[in-house]
Order: sequence, then C-alpha cells, then structure tokens
Amino acid sequence: MRKQKRPHGQLRQSQIITTFGPGAMLELPDYSVLVGGLEHWSPGGDEIDEPRLVQKLVDLLEVPSLRLHAPPPAQDDLSQPETGITGWQFPEWFITQKVQRNEENRLIRSRMLVHRKQLTKSQFVDDDKKKHNVVPVRFVRACRSGHIGDILWRDLVHGGPNDCRRQLWIDERGTSGDLAEVFVRCECGANISMAQASKIKDGVLGHCNGSRPWLGPYTNEKCGLPNRLLIRTASNAYFTQTMSVISLPDRDEEIKEAVTALWDFLEIAESTEDIARERRRQKVRSVLAKFSDEEVLAEIKSRTGAGARTDKSVKELELETLIAAEKELGNDKPFGNFFARFLPRESWASPCMDSIEKVVLVHRLREVVALAGFTRFEAVSPGIDGELDIGVQRAALAREVSWLPAIENRGEGIFLQFKKEAIESWVTRADVANRGAELLRGFEMWHEDHSSSNREFPGLPYIMLHSFSHMLVTSMSLECGYPASSIRERIYAIPEVGYGILLFTGTTDAEGTLGGLIQSGRRIHEHVRNALTMSELCSNDPVCAQHESTNPHERRFLHGAACHGCLLIAETSCEQHNEFLDRSLVVPTVANRGVEFFPADA
Repeated sequence: MRKQKRPHGQLRQSQIITTFGPGAMLELPDYSVLVGGLEHWSPGGDEIDEPRLVQKLVDLLEVPSLRLHAPPPAQDDLSQPETGITGWQFPEWFITQKVQRNEENRLIRSRMLVHRKQLTKSQFVDDDKKKHNVVPVRFVRACRSGHIGDILWRDLVHGGPNDCRRQLWIDERGTSGDLAEVFVRCECGANISMAQASKIKDGVLGHCNGSRPWLGPYTNEKCGLPNRLLIRTASNAYFTQTMSVISLPDRDEEIKEAVTALWDFLEIAESTEDIARERRRQKVRSVLAKFSDEEVLAEIKSRTGAGARTDKSVKELELETLIAAEKELGNDKPFGNFFARFLPRESWASPCMDSIEKVVLVHRLREVVALAGFTRFEAVSPGIDGELDIGVQRAALAREVSWLPAIENRGEGIFLQFKKEAIESWVTRADVANRGAELLRGFEMWHEDHSSSNREFPGLPYIMLHSFSHMLVTSMSLECGYPASSIRERIYAIPEVGYGILLFTGTTDAEGTLGGLIQSGRRIHEHVRNALTMSELCSNDPVCAQHESTNPHERRFLHGAACHGCLLIAETSCEQHNEFLDRSLVVPTVANRGVEFFPADA
C-alpha cells in the first residue's frame, strides 16, 4: 500500500469523530484514501478530561488505561512540526476513461481495469503509447467485522484462481448504473455481472482474510466471514461507534462525603424509614438536604457490603443530577461545565403539564463524545441507557489502543422530569399493553432480519418519551433561534430512578450559548401545548396513523404512527436514528386507538 503523507484536504475535528474516523474511505481532490489508524496520527490534539467516560471506555475495550485527545489540528506555521492524519491509498485498482462502441451499434461504456503498479505518474499508458487518466474503481470487498480490501478481480471474472493475465475491462451496458448492467470482462472472453458478485450466499467474492489496511501493512487478523460487495461511496460503508456523556458534578462523591460526615448516625440504618427518622436531627437534615433516602441507603449498603450495586449507567448518573437541581432561578451566574436551575411550577403550570414533575433549565453543559470503533454495513446505536454493547463486533481503531479521539460540545438545554406514577399508571392500561404487544411483534420481525444484532426492545415508556421529544424539538425550533437539526435529545426511561427528556444544543467551537433554548424554556408550557396540538394530525394521515409495525410490505418494523410528515427529524438529532417512534402513544390520532399518554383535553 502507498502512504499519502500530506494530501490536499482538510476536515473539521468533529467530522473525524462522527464520519471520517480510522478505516473510513475518503475522497480527496487528488487521492482516494483510507483514513489511517491512531498510530498514524500526529500528536498535538489537546487532552480532554472526562474520567467517567474514560472509565466506561476502559471497561468496554478491556484495556488497562486510556486517554482522550482531540484530533490533531491543522498546522499553518511551517516552522512547527507537521501535524495531520496519514491516509493510505485505497483502493489500488483503477479504471480509465476510455469509451468504446460495440455490440450492434449500442454504446457500451467500456473502461480498462488497471492496478496501481501499471500506472505511470498517475496515468495509464496503453500499448499504443496513449495516456489515459484514471479514477479509483468504486467496488471493493468487505465483511461485517469491518475488514476491507481490493476485490481479486482476476479470480472473480474467471471463477477462481487463474493464470490468465489478459486485459480486464469494466463494461456498463446501460445508463442506470444498476449492478445488473455492470460487468467485469476479461479479453479472454470470461465475464461476470456485479449483481452476481453481490450475492453473498453464492460466495463469489470468497472469504475474508482479515485485512485491516487502515492500520498499515501486515495487520491482517483471523476472520473467515464471507466477503460482501461494498460500494465505496455508499452510506453503509462506514458507521462510527461513539459514546457520549454529559459532564456532571460528581454527585456520588458528594453522597460519600455526606454519609461519611454523618456515619455515627447512619451506620445502623437498614431502611429508608431509618434514614427518615434520622432526618429529624437538624444536623442530619441539613447535610442530606440534596439527597433522597434511597440514594443515602444505597451508599450505606455499599459500605457495609449488603447489596452493593454495580456501576451506574451513563444516563442514570445524568438523570440523578438533573432531578437534583433544586435552587430556583435567581441572580446566580452560570459557571463551570454544568449549571442548572429548576423553574418554579407556578411559571409553567398548565393542563398539558399535569404529568410533568419538574422543569430544569440547563444554562451550561458540556458533552464529551469519544470514538470507540466502527462497523460496516449496519450501524450499531448505543442502548437506551447510553452504554455501548460489549458483545458488538467493532473494528479496531489501532493495533494497541492507548488513547481515543474525542471532542467537546458546549451548549444549553431544557430538562423535563415526568411524574413516575403517571407513566407507570398509563403503562398498566389494557389498551396500552395491547399496543405495546403489537410494537414488540414488529421489533421481533425486525430482529429476524438482523439476527446478529444484540438490540433489545426499549419498552413503551421509552417509545412514548422518544416520540414526545421529537414533537417538542419540532415545536421549539420554530421560535428558539436554533434549527431543528441543531437540537439534540437524551431520553431517560429508568424505572428505578425516573423518567424525563433533555433537549440540548452545543457546538465544538464556541464557549457558552446563544440562550435561545433557555428563553424558550421559560415558556415551556406553550411549546408543549403547540407540540401536542400539531402532532394530532399528520399530512400523511390516515395512512400514517393507521400504519402497523408488523406490515411485511412496508417493512417499517420499528415505527408505529410515525413518518417524515410528523415525527422523523434529522438523524443527527435523534439518539436512535429515527427508530422506536409512535405518535399514537403520545396524542390522539385519526386512528382513534385510545392509547395516548396526554389526554385530548390537555
């Protein structure tokens, strides 16, 4: 392979994390390259401190330690050491631009297929001494483990290993670009269509040799999965796997300090009733004012070894912190990485808000996003708890991972905490349970087509909150000053802690925020009412409202009443790639299912 040390092209640091990380195929003005592994990145990116995320990634990747660094920035000062990311030229097969006419006067676009070693100064010189410009071939082979390599073209066209060394051609026998009209032809007469090469069951492309060219030469590993045809520029060629956390005050540490200070009073506590009784003391009541009896009891049990719990998930810690924001809005100014204050109920009380427990305005937050690996052919999203699945086969970013690329997003947000008893009462209704069974059957049909996926059904509370979140994003974007594609969501459906949604926005290149979400949050009841009203009717009704997730013809198994006319938003805003949505769980629709969480008169 040929290393491209200084290609002419630049990417934003955030693009490296979300779109063009190690192993991604990238079209530059002069080259087509495979982004190199982390060993081939120059140092220079600032270190990002986020211990909670680092610990999650250490456990996920099973490594002793990790650091997080921003991707290397561009270096404009030529007197300073060179910075950048190495790209390996890929693929190594090219096609010429020559077109010839044959087969009964029908125009067939026939182009020579040549290897990099046959080129002279990036051009191919034929037997007549004519020079031909070339472009990289658009077909490569890959497997579900992320391995990738050039197709063995001579073996493919001849049906196996062959000694023939005559010229290969790519024939396009139509104008649609369909694989059935694209043929690989040898001058000996052998040929095969790319449609046939794309059939996995036929095994035409052979089995994977574990090639990992983004990590450099001689980095193959054992594989043996069937090779699959991959178009370099297709949307399924590369999916990053990222994990993100919101930087929070270390609430666990605060609980530990509080319990330590009161250990003489709390050491013998065995239940929440015991803790409530101790709160009658002035000293205990003042120190434990920020914490619930359940949190205090969990810390006591972890010290005594009675029922010590496992580490909390990413979202569980975030939810606990957001729920604990207790001060009213005042003259305090935002500081640090996290600043949140709850909004007094009297400022947003409304019939449509009866099921809302608390509204928290997050004036300042920092989200840290780290790249953990990547997949091909099928994206793998984080679970509803914010964790990445340990059992997922992800491709490596480096031979030995000692650090990971990450970025910081700073912004603002609004958090709505739902009444736990309201959601739990809604779920127990018979008609709601029946609707949940229908959505579960749709998920099971989806899982039959994705048997290798470890994804689990998220449950009705999550789907309802997720659908409501999309409604609110659309409503608030009309007035808050941010486009809908700039507002993102985090859905919290944790029965042991509570339920809520966080809508937030942030950028990598700005400190602070514009304040649009905070100002809109002061009128959150108006936005909620507008969101519910607008969502009752979709421009695609009644087709949208009557959609069944088990419909085998539409094959939208993860959708209930949801389409581009109502619930689907930019996938960069949605934590589940616009899946697990059902409008009928939130508001009444023309299908009149009667399973809505918000009543019609809200």
